[in-house]
Amino acid sequence: MPYRRLPNTDQARIRALKAVVAKGDTYNVYDLAVSLKVLTDARNFLVKFEAAHSYYVECFERQSKAGRKHQANVKTARLYISHFIQVLNLAVIRSEVRTVHKEFYGLDMRNNNVPDLSTEAALAEWGRKIVEGESRRISQGGIPIYNPTIAKVRVHYDIFMESYEKQRNLQALTTRSLETLASMRSEADALILDIWNQVERKYAEVMPNEKRLELCRAYGLIYYYRTGEKEEIAK
Repeated sequence: MPYRRLPNTDQARIRALKAVVAKGDTYNVYDLAVSLKVLTDARNFLVKFEAAHSYYVECFERQSKAGRKHQANVKTARLYISHFIQVLNLAVIRSEVRTVHKEFYGLDMRNNNVPDLSTEAALAEWGRKIVEGESRRISQGGIPIYNPTIAKVRVHYDIFMESYEKQRNLQALTTRSLETLASMRSEADALILDIWNQVERKYAEVMPNEKRLELCRAYGLIYYYRTGEKEEIAK
């Protein structure tokens, strides 16, 4: 015998609920395989669940779209900040900038390595340190670093920070919308299980089995055949 399987995705849950609601819209209430109460519950819940799912999809798509542009900003900011630090270190090696002045930037005076800029949080932190450090050094009479200038670095850093904050906000919205959707899944599953149980009880005596399964499928029930089962039935 084939076995049924409850939906395991949100779209499948929505399809299952829509199937029974569609029956309620076209059948006389006395001919339905489910109670009026569960039909009403399904109709009311579907509206809320579908809205929550649509909002999550919208939030995720906005985040993804903004994310593509944001990654370009990340790449450019990382390039300029890394390049500025390398040029600063070369100036220190040539004695054009005093080693002790690296403290203005929070850089290690013992080596000329570029800090780890692999994460966006690190990029935000080091971008701020570099911009503030160059300003402090110049205010004390230091010669500005060129190619790139701190002004150019700051432009790309500010662009990055703007998209960084926007992306964080979009991620927070996506996370909250997903949490709201996830909190509704257990109710959806319980409701679908109740509907499917009622439908199967209604048609339990219908023969042959394929006719019974056809009636149940009309209410959204999903059945799966085990390996080789279809072939055996066909024989």
